[in-house]
Amino acid sequence: MFSDIHGCASACEKALNQYVSRNCDMMLILGDILYHGPRNNIPENYDPKAVVSMLNPLTDKIMACRGNCDAEVDQMLLEFPVMADYVLLCDNGKKVFATHGHVYSPLKSDGSGCVVNGSTLPRLSGIDVMLYGHTHIQELRNQYGITICNPGSISIPKNGQKPGYAVWDNGILEVFNF
Repeated sequence: MFSDIHGCASACEKALNQYVSRNCDMMLILGDILYHGPRNNIPENYDPKAVVSMLNPLTDKIMACRGNCDAEVDQMLLEFPVMADYVLLCDNGKKVFATHGHVYSPLKSDGSGCVVNGSTLPRLSGIDVMLYGHTHIQELRNQYGITICNPGSISIPKNGQKPGYAVWDNGILEVFNF
């Protein structure tokens, strides 16, 4: 899984190479696919049309959620759904909540789990894993019995981090850098 491509063709190509070399079954994209957004510099090798050309042939292998930089015009180009605020997955009895992170994000301060603007996540019981992007900062931790993972950004990492992604394999979640 990866997040925050922001239209960077070379970063998308690297992520797809990892997808193939690791023999992954599915690809989860946690938003911000084509546009770099007004707060980010234009990434090196910015070419949203090339990103579309790389991803569309894999439509049957991709699940994605909407990032804050994704819009209806992006959905017109991409042949897989990208406009949902979250994706709920189940794998080997584990319930996985995947989102971009601008609407739903993990709480870091008290024991109430995950919150958004002071309200709880959608009433989903038994979440085992929360995946999110948006911050461009890689993390993997366990809090209140929930595994929380941000794969980082593959194109515009923040805080001096390297471009990153994550892999879920047989219930084991790992983060990696390019």
